Amino acid sequence: MAGALYDVVFAALMVAAPGFAARLLGLPLPGAAFYLWILATLLAMLALLYVLAARDPRRYSGVIAVAIGGRLLGALAFAAAAWREPALARGLLPLAACDLILGLAPAAFWAPIRK
Repeated sequence: MAGALYDVVFAALMVAAPGFAARLLGLPLPGAAFYLWILATLLAMLALLYVLAARDPRRYSGVIAVAIGGRLLGALAFAAAAWREPALARGLLPLAACDLILGLAPAAFWAPIRK
């Protein structure tokens, strides 16, 4: 629970007030490569959670529910970013479509087996 609280507070600060978080920690805002490294780390962790859920969907049903919600929110975030920055739409809209599919498909396939 402590890790979850730490992560959600830090995530909220990174989105809502990145300058405050940087000042609080005494760090400059890092460059783009840093964010790619962090995203890669989180995606690797997520991939391993997906493997657990795929191997035992009943036991890890919470992971599936979070993955469905996360993917659908990711699709919305990519679509919103594409709308805000039309020059990036060519790269962001395929990511939005992939997240939408990866959110809807597990929802459809998981529903019959979760009962």
